[in-house]
Amino acid sequence: METFRRIEKIYYTVLAVIGVPVNLVAIVILSRGKCGLCKCITIYLVAMATADLMVIITGVILWRISSYYFPGSFLNITPVCSAVIVLYYAATEWSVWFTVVFSFDRCVAICSQKLKSKFCTEKNTAVVLATTGILICLKDIPFYFIFEPAEVINDVPWFCNERAIYYTDPAWVKFDWFDKVITPLLPYVLILLLNALTVRYILVTSRVRKGLTAQRKGENHSDLEMESRRKSMILLFTISGTFILLWLLYVIEFCFYSIIGNHPKYDNNAFYILTEIALMLLSLNCCTNAFIYGVTQSKFREQFKNVMKYPFTSAIQLSNKQCN
Repeated sequence: METFRRIEKIYYTVLAVIGVPVNLVAIVILSRGKCGLCKCITIYLVAMATADLMVIITGVILWRISSYYFPGSFLNITPVCSAVIVLYYAATEWSVWFTVVFSFDRCVAICSQKLKSKFCTEKNTAVVLATTGILICLKDIPFYFIFEPAEVINDVPWFCNERAIYYTDPAWVKFDWFDKVITPLLPYVLILLLNALTVRYILVTSRVRKGLTAQRKGENHSDLEMESRRKSMILLFTISGTFILLWLLYVIEFCFYSIIGNHPKYDNNAFYILTEIALMLLSLNCCTNAFIYGVTQSKFREQFKNVMKYPFTSAIQLSNKQCN
């Protein structure tokens, strides 16, 4: 067990060192709007990167790393750690549900040109993201009240233990089920369904277009619309596919423990390790999107190179001015 805890410490430290700058760079590059993406996609990707950054800050740095390197700090005072945990829950759900609404937006844009002109607008995108974020915050407020101090020292409550009533009171049990269904079960099902609908539409339209193209004998026709859709689909399927893979163990754990009726016993090393690995994987999901942008979007890579060169070019220009 001690070996696994050391692995956790190293893992979350590396995750924070990589995750914070990667997401910050992604936010800066995407916000400039020079990646060749439409405004709607750009807004969604910035929102997702911001949510991922919040997960790294609250869940990895303020919760995990602080307990490893700064045990007994003010972050362990009960009201503070309760607030940090609630913010971590909210940020995680922002990341998940922003992925869902992004998948829905791209499904509409690819599958229905009529709905695309009405739904896929900058105003609607901002409204959807704001509404989703506010509803998640309101839903997670009750979590603040499920914690109690593990000990009280000089009238100061320390650490956050879940109240026993959270697992026995019918109202809290129903709330816990509602929370687990909202995240991750429902988003997982929705993303699978949206991707299935998108793939089905692509296969049907591809057959039709191949038939039409075959009739144009001798024409060197470039289907710009299909090329644009192809790039959009690659981005969509890569992001949603990564989400599905990294959240898979957590979803399996939820189904096994909650639906079947078996619950993890943390005094059992195997159950503890399984749960922690599931949390490690879903935390990793908050670092992958920026790398996906770099792999799938050539203009994003170009902008990344420009951002990396900027400090050096600025220093050279400044030194040239001073020499003149």
